Amino acid sequence: MATTASPSLRSVPAPRQTARFAPGFGQRSLLTVDTEEEFDWDGEFSTSDHGLKHLKSIAQFQQFAENIGVVPTYLIDWPIATSARAQEMLGDYVRRGKAEIGIQLHPWVNPPFEEKVNAYNSYAGNLPHALEREKFLRLQERIVECFACTPQIYRAGRYGLGAQSAQMLKDRRVAIDSSVRSLYDYSPSNGPDYSQHPLEPYWVDEERQLLELPLTTVFWGMLRHQGRWLFPRLAKLPKANGIMARAGLLERIALTPEGVPKEAALRGIDMAIDDGLPVLVLSFHSPSLMPGMTPYVRNEDDLDELYDWLRSVYAYLEQRGVAPTTVEEIKASVEV
Repeated sequence: MATTASPSLRSVPAPRQTARFAPGFGQRSLLTVDTEEEFDWDGEFSTSDHGLKHLKSIAQFQQFAENIGVVPTYLIDWPIATSARAQEMLGDYVRRGKAEIGIQLHPWVNPPFEEKVNAYNSYAGNLPHALEREKFLRLQERIVECFACTPQIYRAGRYGLGAQSAQMLKDRRVAIDSSVRSLYDYSPSNGPDYSQHPLEPYWVDEERQLLELPLTTVFWGMLRHQGRWLFPRLAKLPKANGIMARAGLLERIALTPEGVPKEAALRGIDMAIDDGLPVLVLSFHSPSLMPGMTPYVRNEDDLDELYDWLRSVYAYLEQRGVAPTTVEEIKASVEV
């Protein structure tokens, strides 16, 4: 008897795997926050050299999100999951129905610590699968225990999926993955290549038990339809992609306030809407909520710009008829 191969999130799906949503779902937006420890983005990976000073800044962001009617999805990793302060604060948001909790695996700070801590192993999918799985299990169990909820969405830190990550998620009944960063290629640093993955949500497996929600990135410009072929080739030429963007020919736009001007984000939203994407997945890292913790927010002016980005983007989404959604609503609306 033939056996069905385990699905791989690193593989480009077939068109027939595209997910459909119930009539009336329309186009929605999901805000995901990679909720993690602070560390030196330019330094070496470390199991212990990190902090959680920015947790107090999450409270201000949560109030902002509630004021504009957005339910953030906090994708939390081990240092966050094991923090009493985070448990109290995020747990309150979840109990009030004002936030959702998901899983994010940073292997270098997540026990058991059996691997060498280096850039290659910072992609969880590069670890021996038994170790990737054990790290994931411990994190999942800790979240269930400490937050009294069953997280239904996962993101691999650094988008580092492996060949067996999908089966791991299916085995543990996680309904949604959101690790695929479409139009990005991390293979030069030994990570996954998502440059040819679709922007639309799709089913990873034949049984339709695991849904992929790619982070939303689009091409904009006169040559946008040639972007998948042209962009990586231009990247090999110094400053070529910047010149193409300024000329209005080709620009890659990710829906994140980190490094993407709001004017570009609004153009990206137009492209995503025109392309009929049912879910626009926005994202940023929680340490960006405190100046000096990430390269994207160095000072108070940068923090003001981040909030202005969010304010402008959500006002524009409302204007374009794209309402905020939640993981639970996506689960209930996707057609199996």
